[in-house]
Amino acid sequence: MHRVGSLWLLWLLLLLCLIPAVGFGASDIRAVRVWPAAEYTRIAIESEHPIAFSLEPDQDARRLALVLEDIDLDPILASLPERVSPADTRIARAEVTRIAPRRVRLLLALRQDVRPHAFTLPPAESYGHRLVLDVYPAAETDPVLALLEELEREERTPAPPVPAKPVPRTPTLEDSTLAKPKKPVVDRLITVAVDAGHGGQDPGAIGPKGTREKDVTLAIARRLKTIIDKQPGMRAVLIRDGDHYVPLQERVTKARRARADLFVSIHADAFIKPHARGSSVYALSQKGATSAAARWLAMKENEADLIGGVSLDVTDPYLKQTLLDLSQDGNIRHSVKVGQAVLARLGELNTLHKPRVEQAGFGVLKAPDIPSILVETAFLSNPLEEAKLKNAAYQQKMAQAIFLGIQEYFEEHPPPSRDKMALR
Repeated sequence: MHRVGSLWLLWLLLLLCLIPAVGFGASDIRAVRVWPAAEYTRIAIESEHPIAFSLEPDQDARRLALVLEDIDLDPILASLPERVSPADTRIARAEVTRIAPRRVRLLLALRQDVRPHAFTLPPAESYGHRLVLDVYPAAETDPVLALLEELEREERTPAPPVPAKPVPRTPTLEDSTLAKPKKPVVDRLITVAVDAGHGGQDPGAIGPKGTREKDVTLAIARRLKTIIDKQPGMRAVLIRDGDHYVPLQERVTKARRARADLFVSIHADAFIKPHARGSSVYALSQKGATSAAARWLAMKENEADLIGGVSLDVTDPYLKQTLLDLSQDGNIRHSVKVGQAVLARLGELNTLHKPRVEQAGFGVLKAPDIPSILVETAFLSNPLEEAKLKNAAYQQKMAQAIFLGIQEYFEEHPPPSRDKMALR
């Protein structure tokens, strides 16, 4: 009897060991998210372990099926249909069903023909393993292209003559002449691409009071666009005009589609020490960062793609081009020049974290043919600077400071006429 009892105890222990594997499975769902961005809708399923999946064609072209393997239909996954927005222009509704043991199907009813793209991402920051499904319209549309058509129409309109020399007196931030339009400095429209850092599922830095970098950067970017658009001969295009994520490579692509003469990426970062403060301006460096802080910030910003969700098996074509093309050296020199002008203006408004333009390998600065700068407006990790960045009046002054630096750069270095420029 004693031996029989021992066998039963052994079987019981084996059964208890098997229960977690059967009950919870190899892929425990942590969260599901749905973001209807301006250009695509993203569905992300976050789990403790990688999820095997397959995209399966459906007889109805207006339906899309994503099958998840070795996973149970738990309440978190079952809540996904509730997260589809009624205003979504790509997805009408979603349905999640268990089609076999440890097999779940996500069926999407579509409002239009789409191009789906599914991939997985490893853990990053506070995120676990993610299965990402991006749903793009089959007929690609881009608001930047619409702007480009408008720019081309306006370029056909003759512009006022170029001033003989730069304005001798440069206005200050508080100067009332800011409200007076200045004459255009070239015989065509100057386009500035204004990039609000982070967005969507990537909040960026978060201050002690909960202020999110993505909100501050978008607010300043919109103010900067308003100021630029009021200037004759100048126009701004927002790379991100909403709370959605734009991959780093796509930000560069959008700027090039708009044939931008300058790319300005706006950030409000944090540092490992709360007393770090001040404004900074960065340009691209092919040889590495010019300081330890620059290297740290560049690494942190470039990792945003891991958080936002970029298919890492896609090679960046611009990265290879910039490393091979010697003309990038001249582009970097101009980036440093415009950076110096912007930094001088920021110094009138805020303490400077560094007295010179820093250089680092920010992925968003790697446009091969556009002078590009990254502006760290202030440190959200500093309580005093966080309070300033939340203030609308201070955001306006920050946008004005950035604009004045941009304006001074183009007065000294007007871009060539379109007919003198090589095709991009």
